[in-house]
Amino acid sequence: MTVRRIGSGGPWEDVVGYSRVVVAGDQAWVSGCTATVDGEVVHPGDAGAQARVAFGVLVEALESAGLRAADVVRTRVYVTDTSRWEEVGRVHGEVFGAVRPATAMIGVASLLHPDMLVEVEADAVRSA
Repeated sequence: MTVRRIGSGGPWEDVVGYSRVVVAGDQAWVSGCTATVDGEVVHPGDAGAQARVAFGVLVEALESAGLRAADVVRTRVYVTDTSRWEEVGRVHGEVFGAVRPATAMIGVASLLHPDMLVEVEADAVRSA
């Protein structure tokens, strides 16, 4: 089975040594995506807006690997403030409401940059 590793060119990929998406056969795994655009965190203080950007990055990563949001079978959502779960959850529902993947929302003390409030990742199976 061929394994493809697809990078996004993000600022941390070379330092940490990871790929945005790894594809093996009909399965794909998307690394954590945040609201980082051109190396800068956008929408500081707005968890919902950051979630929208992060899920957009995630879907774009899937598409770069030849998959779609409809192929997602599991997501993980990391938030630095669990009291804002609904803002983030609503965005997840906008993207995956019809797909209904297994998911978890996990409260964390912090993310890589202090302005990051949300990080998302996903597992997908082609034609799920």
